Amino acid sequence: MEREVELLIIGSGPAGLSAAIYAARDGVETIVLTGSLPGGALTLTTEVENFPGFPDGINGYELMERMMRQAERFGAKLVNEVVEEVNLKVHPFVVRTDANKYFSSALIIATGASPKMLGLPSEEKFIGKGISTCATCDGFLYRDKVVCVVGGGNTAIEEALHLTAHARKVYVIHRRSELRASKVLQDKAFANTKIDFILNSIVVDIFGEEQVRGVRIKDVVSGQERELYVDGVFIAIGRTPNTSLFVGQLRLDSEGYIVTDELQRTSVPMVFAAGDVADKIFRQAVTAAASGCKAAMMAIRYLRELKETGYPPQWG
Repeated sequence: MEREVELLIIGSGPAGLSAAIYAARDGVETIVLTGSLPGGALTLTTEVENFPGFPDGINGYELMERMMRQAERFGAKLVNEVVEEVNLKVHPFVVRTDANKYFSSALIIATGASPKMLGLPSEEKFIGKGISTCATCDGFLYRDKVVCVVGGGNTAIEEALHLTAHARKVYVIHRRSELRASKVLQDKAFANTKIDFILNSIVVDIFGEEQVRGVRIKDVVSGQERELYVDGVFIAIGRTPNTSLFVGQLRLDSEGYIVTDELQRTSVPMVFAAGDVADKIFRQAVTAAASGCKAAMMAIRYLRELKETGYPPQWG
């Protein structure tokens, strides 16, 4: 089936749904392509304690369910389809999914970023049950407990330092003999008595019953393995922005994130990006929601201009 729409939003996390709420409430015909995980990665988070308006916290799945209902109440249509191909070199833009073909006057990309995982079979079992990829999101769950951080770059050391505000002990497990983090971060981490370093080591298994109980570590030099009992495992080996569909069509930075200006505009007029697909620094639900709001407000403005002139606007 082919369908024309004023605004198409790819992605249904906090950024995409916030954009849908603002656009639909303003009367813009809005379709959200939810992808394979409606509500985005936040649906896999047990408790969200730092989203404004929920003083007692809220389950991540419930938060996204509420946002989806709110978007639908204003008239946005949420469609459970996966985008397979886009063409941003024509206008209206062409977006093909696994079921339909859309022609969109404006496009908001909110496809997020995927954390790189270790590739262990046990990861799927314990995600949200002791495995996390965000210390800012989940660190409070480990107050006075023992945790480990896997990784040796800036993100890993920042996560470890953040966790020391909650956990009584933080182990940093890194496969090399030296960390890759900046000297400033390394100095802070080495000076923190709560952090211990396990270098030249990799995690080969994560074990437990209903919750994580520990990790099995292999020394890459000696080949010896041992168990380390921890309550939580924070994986911080990088993130991959979900931008493969846009390679060669949008300006991306060296890490593959979509480059936007302060108005969430991309290198193609009438295409906006919001959330973690364009943000490699904050990666929070509240900042994603804010950028989705900005993207929608700008899309609304330019859609009105398009109606008035009959031509898509141009920007530098």
